Amino acid sequence: MYELFEHTADLGLRAAAPTLDGLFVEMAAALLAAMVENPESVRPETAATIEIAGADREYLLFDWLKELLYRFDADHMLYSRYEARVGPDGLSATVHGEPIDPARHLLNHEVKAITYHGLKVEQMPDGWQAEVIVDI
Repeated sequence: MYELFEHTADLGLRAAAPTLDGLFVEMAAALLAAMVENPESVRPETAATIEIAGADREYLLFDWLKELLYRFDADHMLYSRYEARVGPDGLSATVHGEPIDPARHLLNHEVKAITYHGLKVEQMPDGWQAEVIVDI
């Protein structure tokens, strides 16, 4: 489960999941929902692998979302399906998506950057929770 929340001139992404892997998947879905009004329109046609080294969960989440945003900006790719594995040394993920199609993908917020402001990844009694603010 994820949600978007307003934050002055920025936008907040918040998610919860039973597992850490699931949390990273939910945060990726939240980023997609921030960028595209109709995330369900993004077809999982092409697969790509993402590997990110690091042990700090907050920085790993930041780098994960930053990589997805980079691929949107540089490669014009949107990803709608994610398999993420968070381990002690980093993240290994497979993402599935397609190039931006202006005829089908209604762009929502222009996410300029992922920020460190309010960045948190916490283990809760019933799973995991994360929050990050994005610059729009």
